[in-house]
Amino acid sequence: MNENFNIQPVQAVLAAPVAEALMQIPTSLLSDNLHRMEGVVGLHRYNRSRKLVGSAVTVKLRPGDNLLTYKALSMMSPGHVLVVDAGGGTHNAIVGELLMLYAQQRGCAGFLIDGAIRDSAAFADADFPCYGRSVTHRGPYKTGPGAINIPVSIGGQVVQPGDAIVGDEDGIVSFPVQEAASLIAAARLSLKKEQAIRDEIATGAVRQGWMEKMFAATGLQ
Repeated sequence: MNENFNIQPVQAVLAAPVAEALMQIPTSLLSDNLHRMEGVVGLHRYNRSRKLVGSAVTVKLRPGDNLLTYKALSMMSPGHVLVVDAGGGTHNAIVGELLMLYAQQRGCAGFLIDGAIRDSAAFADADFPCYGRSVTHRGPYKTGPGAINIPVSIGGQVVQPGDAIVGDEDGIVSFPVQEAASLIAAARLSLKKEQAIRDEIATGAVRQGWMEKMFAATGLQ
């Protein structure tokens, strides 16, 4: 193998029950139960509404060069997410419509790009999950170097190969697959607590029990 390229094997995709459970949980509640310290920031969603759930195939690129995205997509199984650390560069797009079409054929669940994209209308029309830092008309170079399936940094979050990726209208979180079961259980409990608050708000009472708990904890009268 050319010494300019470091290509490691892909990790397994999320088990179907885990992926299905994560589809039902907002990223905000996953974030709350990750101590509000984890998650990707600074990226924008370019599809309309489809949720992103899958396991990471990571790529580290020279900013503006997307050669290894093609290799990474060719290695994928349905349910993988293309996670690209392009150094946050926004002068050249890393993905566009043609890569999206190929990714769909491969069963890719979506793109998470710390860099620019182009053909943004195609992502919106297809509702193919895609997060990026910005949009540009300028295309990429295709010479390398790069690496596949190594730890990468995406919007301030370290993503490991095989990590679970969940994205919606509020943003993206990632976490080790081994934490999925406990995180799902905790988030489901949060969902129940939030529904109880909604129900109490609906009563119209000025004095709300959930507020009183906050006030008491901080000494606020």
